Amino acid sequence: MKVLHVVGARPNFPKLAPIFRAAAREGLDQCVVHTGQHYDDALSASFFRDLCIAPPDENLEVGSSSHAVQVARIMERFEPVLLRHAPDWVVVYGDVNSTRPRPSSLRRSEPEWHTSKPVCGVTTGECPRRSTA
Repeated sequence: MKVLHVVGARPNFPKLAPIFRAAAREGLDQCVVHTGQHYDDALSASFFRDLCIAPPDENLEVGSSSHAVQVARIMERFEPVLLRHAPDWVVVYGDVNSTRPRPSSLRRSEPEWHTSKPVCGVTTGECPRRSTA
């Protein structure tokens, strides 16, 4: 079984660490995709070192920009990675720009793929309900 983890911002990395290690203990094939939303050492590489997570297998290098530009770049660059790795599961962490476009990219890829491959979202805390007023 292959698990593709999608991270990209500081809040994602501590969520990834225990799941990555547990999957490794179970012998699962894993791929870490870093979107590059946070890319400097203090906000990215140091977390991989300190939390003992393997360096990312793929880096989309989206960098800094507006929300719309970051999300568009992630969608554009993620789809080929998804098709190349063909995971059984996709795990996204939190609700930052890096994780918002993932379900959309999955729907845009091969139609039979998104209906048969699970996507798991990992969050922490309680998400407040949005007001509709």
